[in-house]
Amino acid sequence: MTHWFHRNPLKATAPVSFNYYGVVTGPAASKICSDLRSSRARLLELFTDLSCNPEMMKNAADSYFSLLQGFINSLDESTQESKLRYIQNFKWTDTLQGQVPSAQQDAVFELISMGFNVALWYTKYASRLAGKENITEDEAKEVHRSLKIAAGIFKHIKESHIPKLITPAEKGRDLEARLIEAYIIQCQAEAQEVTIARAIELKHAPGLIAALAYETANFYQKADHALSSLEPAYSAKWRKYLHLKMCFYTAYAYCYHGQTLLASDKCGEAIRSLQEAEKFYAKAEALCKEYGETKGPGPTVKPSGHLFFRKLGNLVKNTLEKCQRENGFIYFQKVPTEAPQLELKANYGLVEPVPFEFPPPSAHWTPETLAAFDLTKRPKDDSAKPKPEEVVKPVKEPDIKPQKDTGCYIS
Repeated sequence: MTHWFHRNPLKATAPVSFNYYGVVTGPAASKICSDLRSSRARLLELFTDLSCNPEMMKNAADSYFSLLQGFINSLDESTQESKLRYIQNFKWTDTLQGQVPSAQQDAVFELISMGFNVALWYTKYASRLAGKENITEDEAKEVHRSLKIAAGIFKHIKESHIPKLITPAEKGRDLEARLIEAYIIQCQAEAQEVTIARAIELKHAPGLIAALAYETANFYQKADHALSSLEPAYSAKWRKYLHLKMCFYTAYAYCYHGQTLLASDKCGEAIRSLQEAEKFYAKAEALCKEYGETKGPGPTVKPSGHLFFRKLGNLVKNTLEKCQRENGFIYFQKVPTEAPQLELKANYGLVEPVPFEFPPPSAHWTPETLAAFDLTKRPKDDSAKPKPEEVVKPVKEPDIKPQKDTGCYIS
């Protein structure tokens, strides 16, 4: 689905040398530092490599995170932290806040920030794959799974690691609870979009499609609400996208609910439901225009130009006309003034994040290796002080050329 998913930029980071002159006293410790440096650089390269797939990403991420764990957790699996946790300063930008980085001298901050970028990569991979021409069923499943994996990573970071930070996240930064919650919910909502497209393709019952669309619209509304107290200067564009998707799937819910009502000989109520679908579709169209005109992070997508978007407009129009014809010839029912209440609950197809855990420490971490880091020999005038004003170069992300729009991303 080219032009369908809004994506914020990847986080950028300052290079890290992992050079600790004087502190490193043996070849095993020196090897760990060298491997950390190369595995970090490799992972950062893969974020913008179009040939990277989920298996490559998982292997590279596990390689780096397993080495980094020795800087975070003690090797005896106790609750104690590693003596190396605060040895290195890390700088990361935020997806919404431009190129002035946050800096923390804390390996947990690095684990969370790099993990955040891995989750973002999965969302961008899903978006690229969904934009392919004539996407196969297996590829559609991979889009679905990638979005659920991303949701699981964001959720694990939020629940298990952000609380461990000594310095809490500032308002509007990526690691703040409201912002990361919006990312989790958006991933779930987008994965459910794949489910809805599949249900439509296989001509499942209108009641199921209406319920899934309603639940998806609610997800987008929750994500939008999570961002509601952030500064419009950096959140307005993203919120427009979430709002337009909420209106779009509410229109879908009313459209298919109208079909269910018509099948139950409730033609008057069906007409009213379709009229509500028409209203929300018009709102979504208007919001597409506003979204395109709103400045903010991330490239602008064009949902209203997508065949999947336009198909709904035709479906609403044709179904409403059919209901009005049937009512004029057969039912002669009064059209209610109030729109029907959508109290729809989907029993199938609801998306839950894929559970995620960071890997355990690498086998290269042994008590002897850890002992070879002698913190008493650390230079007195430690130069690794945070420099929040330093500008970190943005990640140059590949420009994806849209492919021919077939209007569907499962076949």
